[in-house]
Amino acid sequence: MRLEFCSKKSSNNHHQGRVLVHQRAGVQMPDHFDRLPNSVVLLIFNKLGDIKALGRCAAVSKRFNGLVPQVEEVVVKVDCVISGEDSAGGLGGRSRSIFGHLFRFVVGSIVKPLQALQQILGPKRVVLAEVSHHSPGEVLKNFKEIQNLRIELPGGELGIENGVLLRWKAEFGSTLESCVILGATSYFRGGGDKITGKEEDALCQDNHNHNRELSNSQDDSGSIPESFYTNGGLKLRVVWTISSLIAASARHYLLQQIISDHPTLQSLVLTDADGQGMLCMGKEQLREFRDKPLAASATANRTQVPALNMKLWYAPYLDLPAGAGMEGATLVAIRPSDRPIRKETEAFVAAAFDEPFGEAAKAMVKRRTYLLEMNSF
Repeated sequence: MRLEFCSKKSSNNHHQGRVLVHQRAGVQMPDHFDRLPNSVVLLIFNKLGDIKALGRCAAVSKRFNGLVPQVEEVVVKVDCVISGEDSAGGLGGRSRSIFGHLFRFVVGSIVKPLQALQQILGPKRVVLAEVSHHSPGEVLKNFKEIQNLRIELPGGELGIENGVLLRWKAEFGSTLESCVILGATSYFRGGGDKITGKEEDALCQDNHNHNRELSNSQDDSGSIPESFYTNGGLKLRVVWTISSLIAASARHYLLQQIISDHPTLQSLVLTDADGQGMLCMGKEQLREFRDKPLAASATANRTQVPALNMKLWYAPYLDLPAGAGMEGATLVAIRPSDRPIRKETEAFVAAAFDEPFGEAAKAMVKRRTYLLEMNSF
């Protein structure tokens, strides 16, 4: 049967633009998509990536249902995070805490399209189980060829005040290999707009300009002023550092089952929608994770953080391109004590962040360096 859509001209205004459907019995239009080889269809699916979209594709046909589990590039966007101690309800906004909890990542309902296909597909397995919510491990269990996996949490774990900037990136094998933390007590976009989520008044702009002028009038060698130690500035940076390391080690701990279930993995990224933190693992790091037992913390559901060497840079005010700026800018580069920070520090820290924060990191490492140590915890 062939369907043709055409418009028929008529002198009668009531019939102008009328659409007629002609049916031709015995003629079947070919499905040109079926002419695409499986390799091309898989290339399309790999570009698609999103786990929910792939779940819907699996419901289209038996062919797609057989191809989707072969996808190599997968992105899982987690809808909510549920505490292991309170699985009945979600965590409220930024008040949720990672300390002492093992979080279960939950992907919202994505398999309803599959339910309509169940009778057609019969008893054969489908890509996603029929449950209303799924952890990433459950969603991914039938994907057997994943090489590059990206998991995105709905938000960062660290509750920070409005206007405060905090970004971190950590690399792990079986334990922490490196971490870079960039923080600022205030961040201004071009034009002096402060990222508070609300309109700023003229007083905010005046303070912004005053702090810039004050910074320009001070020694610009990168020396930390005495007030930094007495007004709680150093304590705040220590809290940022420890909190970021705990968040990173908690994320790392949660990946054990996923890494075990997917031996084909070559790259794994666990990030969040806020852009607060990113955990990365490459091919060699994943191999080390499988071969070497993970050292868990004795007091919480996270990986133990080893003894660390740290380099710290500080700027009372840091100018960025397009009129942006950071007040109380702080950069911390971290490596385990048995893996000293390499000489190519600038490239190491600048590559950790997207712009304009990569530019900020490059500028920070040119300032005076302060060395710190931290015990394992």
